[in-house]
Amino acid sequence: MQPSLSPLSPRDQRPPTPEMDYPESLTSYPEEDYSPVGSFSEPRSTSPLATPPGWSCQVSPDGQTLYTNHFTQEQVPVPAPRSIHKSSQDSETPAQASPPEEKVREGAWLGEVGSWEEISPAGVKIKTLDKAGVLHRTKTVDKGKRLRKKHWSASWTVLEGGVLTFFKDSKASAAGGLRQPPKLSTPEYTVDLRGASLSWAPKDKSSRKNVLELRSRDGSEYLIQHDSEAIISTWYKAIGEGIQELSADLPPEEESESSSADFGSSERLGSWREDEARPGAGAQGGAESDLSRVRHRLRKFLLKRPTLQSLREKGYIRDQVFGCALAALCERERSSVPRFVQQCIRAVEARGLDIDGLYRISGNLATIQKLRYKVDHDERLDLDDGRWEDVHVITGALKLFFRELPEPLFPFSHFRQFIAAIKLQDQAQRSRCVRDLVRSLPAPNHDTLRLLFQHLCRVIEHGDQNRMSVQSVAIVFGPTLLRPETEETSMPMTMVFQNQVVELILQRCSDIFPPH
Repeated sequence: MQPSLSPLSPRDQRPPTPEMDYPESLTSYPEEDYSPVGSFSEPRSTSPLATPPGWSCQVSPDGQTLYTNHFTQEQVPVPAPRSIHKSSQDSETPAQASPPEEKVREGAWLGEVGSWEEISPAGVKIKTLDKAGVLHRTKTVDKGKRLRKKHWSASWTVLEGGVLTFFKDSKASAAGGLRQPPKLSTPEYTVDLRGASLSWAPKDKSSRKNVLELRSRDGSEYLIQHDSEAIISTWYKAIGEGIQELSADLPPEEESESSSADFGSSERLGSWREDEARPGAGAQGGAESDLSRVRHRLRKFLLKRPTLQSLREKGYIRDQVFGCALAALCERERSSVPRFVQQCIRAVEARGLDIDGLYRISGNLATIQKLRYKVDHDERLDLDDGRWEDVHVITGALKLFFRELPEPLFPFSHFRQFIAAIKLQDQAQRSRCVRDLVRSLPAPNHDTLRLLFQHLCRVIEHGDQNRMSVQSVAIVFGPTLLRPETEETSMPMTMVFQNQVVELILQRCSDIFPPH
């Protein structure tokens, strides 16, 4: 009876998890970083490879590796026979072990599910696990759609076979949970590095240090970070080498499309390395050629389309105002203060600063959303239109504009400095520090703050009629203008300091923002 083979189907292959990667070599899973010594291993010709019962491996005088049957003395050169899992009755008759008639292709998987070993002819380098460790990561763009908030979390990360896998972190604690493999058995994201790009993230993407920006072929973007510069540098090198190796194997026509949307999600589990490992791939040459023709026609069609810039110049496409970065919006409008902010302040002051609950009372939410849509899609905004007669709708839209800025008026990089300044005991020193920090802000932030706070001071001057004191305005605008990049455990106490910073600037407005 022939011994049964148990090769792994490509769909059965799963990215390595901590309990699979190296259960014998490590007594506990690394908390920081792991670069396996055998990531790139070269089998020695003198060491026998895996052989079935009844066969032995030896090297001939001319240096060729041969497999010899103990009973028939038949000799077969490499490649090696596939590892055989014998049934109970087969194991009793080793003399009937079949010769290695079926040649194993380079890189065939051996063993049971989860063994993650590779064999190849002698002298050929094999690539197994590239790198693994704990990284902080967040997804900023999902297949071309930008995500509004960043959710940083610690994650067990594995780089293997051209695929970067992020495992879900433990809900209890990142470091403690990563040493509990059962909680890490489900990947949260898998990123195919074929056609991807890697670079150091600019400061406007994240205020953290040592941040990498990874962009996949399907239009998704990830930020990867570690506090150790040495560790993140090794990850940068390992991921970059993986991308470079896969790009070398990428056909020219696919390489030119690496920045466009991919045909299929790279995050679908089981899809990675499927093209290389699918049996009968040679019989699909016709289908691949048809796909190449479709891609060629699609590329020609896309090249004929007008550029985004030309459509903007003709007025067919208009960039949004809400949710746009402050610096980009001011540059586009060629102004140091967004036009919408100026229009709102003029409209509020024209209708009267003595209206009760100005900025404290909320306007109709549906009407505010209609005004937002008007601002984003029509340059000719007229706040004197009867639809916007309620002043609370205008103040609500202005607060919504500041809340939806990707980075608040007080940038994330200055948050801790403002909190530290407001905690100073000496009042004069506290005022000087806050004033110097405000004056160090980028020009769009500084000029917008100047216009807003001077307007809010005029609102406070009518406090007897509108019942808006310095403390009331600070409570309304504190969390909107000054907030941390990530939520902190002591948020109630942080909110108190946020309000105190706004209150101090309102009290010392003429000193911090002197008249021109």
